[in-house]
Amino acid sequence: MREFPRIAISGLSGDAGKTLISVGLSRIWTRQKRVICFKKGPDYIDMAWLSLAAKHPCYNLDLFLIPKNQVYASFVCNASKADVAVIEGNRGLYDGLDIEGSVSTAELAKLLKTPVILIINCSKMTRTTAAIILGCLNFDFKVTIKGVILNQLAHARHQKIITACIEKYCHLPVVGNIPKLKNITFPGRHLGLVPPQEHPQAEEAIENAAEVVAKYLDLEKIWEIASQASPLKFKPQEMPEYGKTSVNIGIIRDSAFQFYYPENIEILKKAGAKVIEFSALKDALPSTIDALYIGGGFPETHAQWLSANKGLRQAIKKAAEDGLPIYAECGGLMYLSEKLVNKDKSYPMAGVLPLVIGVSKKPQGHGYTILEVEKANPYFKLGQCLRGHEFHYSYVLGWSGEDKDTYFAFKMKRGYGIDGKHDGLCYKNVLAAYAHLHALGTPNWASALIKQALAYRNRTVLASAFKKGTKILSI
Repeated sequence: MREFPRIAISGLSGDAGKTLISVGLSRIWTRQKRVICFKKGPDYIDMAWLSLAAKHPCYNLDLFLIPKNQVYASFVCNASKADVAVIEGNRGLYDGLDIEGSVSTAELAKLLKTPVILIINCSKMTRTTAAIILGCLNFDFKVTIKGVILNQLAHARHQKIITACIEKYCHLPVVGNIPKLKNITFPGRHLGLVPPQEHPQAEEAIENAAEVVAKYLDLEKIWEIASQASPLKFKPQEMPEYGKTSVNIGIIRDSAFQFYYPENIEILKKAGAKVIEFSALKDALPSTIDALYIGGGFPETHAQWLSANKGLRQAIKKAAEDGLPIYAECGGLMYLSEKLVNKDKSYPMAGVLPLVIGVSKKPQGHGYTILEVEKANPYFKLGQCLRGHEFHYSYVLGWSGEDKDTYFAFKMKRGYGIDGKHDGLCYKNVLAAYAHLHALGTPNWASALIKQALAYRNRTVLASAFKKGTKILSI
């Protein structure tokens, strides 16, 4: 057993102020402690803000994408390196996919024996606030709610009445009193918050959040609650192990492509891969890579610059034709299309897949997905079920349809995918899907990508040797 000081920040719904509090609290504690953040749910953008706030990668904890034992193992393995762990919940405390709330923040808090701080929007409420908190306390006695933050308070009298009601009926400490404030929220757009990579004043926004937390929260009491969390069993051997090999895997990472779970990249490295990061906005394709991984992001807001890098687009298309293993998710799929149409403007993309991608004003796919592998492909076995998530405003505006060379690998059992019925478009060693997968929930993904990379390297070495040999013979 080992002590892991930790706290979970939750609310009654989305937009309760969880990210603001989690980011601000993490930044303050980072000044004196080693903080590692975790995000409940599949969200990438909140994770990016938390990573920047704590100056350390934020990890995902998702009970839909990842088996419970792996969620637990991942948490204790990473939290063991920190002085304190901050977990930001998602949606409301008890919200999930079913009536049991099986993938909720509450279930995660129970699994990790983590005390919860509950944020309450107090707009136009007084005594009812206590009734709501009491309902949360009694809904599941195994969830340890240890404190309350009152948000959107109108004035001092409003705060005094609510605090007295909570003390009388709920017997919980109020650890924060935040009045109605202006200009403290992070800017948003169609996929939620603007990522910090695209926010010119990201550090300023984080410091502003820290100022709010320092001014209106009882930091001493919150640290006391975090320090009283029950010890957890520490078994790092529960994390998946991979055989060692040596390949180079290229990863496009820039402001256009930024949605990667750190665990996915860490597991590739653990398996022996050397990760070579480069930008699709300005760089050439690295000549030494044996595979390419393109994550999600915002190609639609960077289409002009992606299109302008013609050399990279052409190089990726040629590499795909030559058999380079390419695995792409969401934004990566968009980049591999023939062209991207946004706001009546058309931008040529890499042209690997026979798709024309459009961008809608409404989500085309949003939520968890379940995929069944129904056709042979380079990365997953037939009949395998994959759990992922999708969140995209883009959609297929036009395409030439399936043929013997380009086909769907996945059938949708939940979610929308590419056409409402399928996801995972394959061409040679390319697989591109709207679904994002987590390596801890799909452990064969990393080993399959490395296997394909190794096979490609071997073919390339043999081809190069043969080519050199023929030159010698012709002299």
